[in-house]
Amino acid sequence: MIPSKRLPKAVLIGSASIVTLAVAAVVTQSIDFDSHFSGSTAPSTLGQQRTEHERLRAETGNRPIEAPVEAPVDAPLPTPAPAPQEIRTSAVSQKHGIAPAGEVRQRSNRINERAHFTDGLAGQLSLTSPDSARPVIQPNDRERFASAAPNPLKQTANDPVSTFSIDVDTASYSFVRASLTGGYLPNQDAVRVEEMINYFPYDYDVPQSREVPFKTSISVIETPWNADTKLMQIGVQGYKVPLAELPPQNLVFLIDTSGSMADANKLPLLQQSFRLLLSSLRAEDEVAIVTYAGSAGVLLEPTRASDRSLILQKIDALTSGGSTAGHAGLKGAYALAEKMTGEGEQTRVILATDGDFNVGLSDTESLKRYISEQRDNGTALSVLGFGRGNYNDELMQTLAQNGQGVAAYIDTLSEARKVLVDQVVSSISMIAQDVKIQVEFNPQTVAEYRLIGYETRALKTEDFRNDKVDAGDIGAGHNVTALYEITPVGSPARKFADLRYGNGEASSSPDAQAFEGELAFVKLRYKTPGAEKSKLISTPVTADTSNVPPSETRFAAAVAAFGQMLKGSDYLEEWTYQDVERLAQANRGDDTLGYRSEFLNLVRMAQVTGH
Repeated sequence: MIPSKRLPKAVLIGSASIVTLAVAAVVTQSIDFDSHFSGSTAPSTLGQQRTEHERLRAETGNRPIEAPVEAPVDAPLPTPAPAPQEIRTSAVSQKHGIAPAGEVRQRSNRINERAHFTDGLAGQLSLTSPDSARPVIQPNDRERFASAAPNPLKQTANDPVSTFSIDVDTASYSFVRASLTGGYLPNQDAVRVEEMINYFPYDYDVPQSREVPFKTSISVIETPWNADTKLMQIGVQGYKVPLAELPPQNLVFLIDTSGSMADANKLPLLQQSFRLLLSSLRAEDEVAIVTYAGSAGVLLEPTRASDRSLILQKIDALTSGGSTAGHAGLKGAYALAEKMTGEGEQTRVILATDGDFNVGLSDTESLKRYISEQRDNGTALSVLGFGRGNYNDELMQTLAQNGQGVAAYIDTLSEARKVLVDQVVSSISMIAQDVKIQVEFNPQTVAEYRLIGYETRALKTEDFRNDKVDAGDIGAGHNVTALYEITPVGSPARKFADLRYGNGEASSSPDAQAFEGELAFVKLRYKTPGAEKSKLISTPVTADTSNVPPSETRFAAAVAAFGQMLKGSDYLEEWTYQDVERLAQANRGDDTLGYRSEFLNLVRMAQVTGH
């Protein structure tokens, strides 16, 4: 039994809640706050504990504070009481039987306050439901995400043109996976449906020449969740360049070594990830390392990748401590990159961090301008995110988009291998810049449509032809997928009421007759690297267009449905996670790398976690 003097006096058995007692018992078994902070048995207030705890963490380089435990070695551990039944994971929608996300966060915050968590312990303890070992409270954190309202359904007669920038990033899928693996549903803002769809390779036609670096594949099928609408898949496949054919690569690893990087899924995983990347490089490639915490510095001057032992020695020597001087680190990395660049070579900074920049230039707009200037000077930027707690997804997305690079979230060593080994060419070498897609729907055949995802990549109609407007970049071998749900004219699925002055009725004009039967006209605009003027690829779409194997479109539809469910979409009729699982299982295909099998497991996790 735990001696009563080790419990704060404020915690009284007669008035404390079951949850408070359980968490207090666990905390006191690990740290004696009274004796550690005050040197006596008198209890300190929560504010005093936090202030002293923060001071000690700062003095120890943000390392975990360990205190002696007074209880005998053989003292039995307290048994935590079960968490209240109403506490559930972060939520998606009442429609799927889950409480609203905001309500869950408020509940978990109340529990954290009653349990007297300190900042150093918040998020490290998890409560479990009585009928499962599954964590039911999302860790308290300061994570921020780029978000926008879901794309609305549009009436073709009023708004026939849809324009957006492509997105090859996959960070959202990895983040969703990390949340589900941790036992809770992800923050809705963390779910970007297009990044989940684009996580998977699809069987698209491959371009045969660098001269035209893209091949567009389009198919139309019945929408799995609504028999009265159609699903149009647009697939863009980039030209595949073998690593041996790339020009020499100059890579500056910009590594966050601040105190918050100490967790096992941060700096240690980062070190393993860069070892994998090093194994993918050639002897003629060069590597440099810049670190940043309270200040920034060069850990490794430009070194040939063939000097593997020296580079590994520097990577293994990384330690964490201090605040996050991100801007100073960026300046140092770009200065080093400029020295490394030679004729016919490609230079890229690869930023690896767990989130925020809190020292120096740190607001998004200023960083955006700074990164864009460096990009125009010839140095690209990619971003690798690690860990949970203070990850600033919004900032990471902005940096990668303006740095002509990719943003990936590394939650496992397998993900590091996928990004830095299997897809290393597409991660470090761009074949096209400012890639935009514009779809014009035919009001004679399509009554309504909606783009699934790409909310944060929307462009104005006039931006499509404006070569001064930035858009996404595509790496060698990358493929990009976009899905539209379209409602044919005359379908009972139509949501909009008839217009008094016309609903796109058949026209007798010669142009309308020439395009009879077309559903849409797809245009893709891009620049070759370094070019100022863009080029155009266009493709008409009819109801029987089928350039993608139907099973590929159905699997993409399963991923899209899953992402929409996690965001709480109202467009999925009565579909459930079981429906998603069945559709994905039936269209898994060869799945050589196992990505689709893993997706099935995530759907099952969501099904258990969400109810």
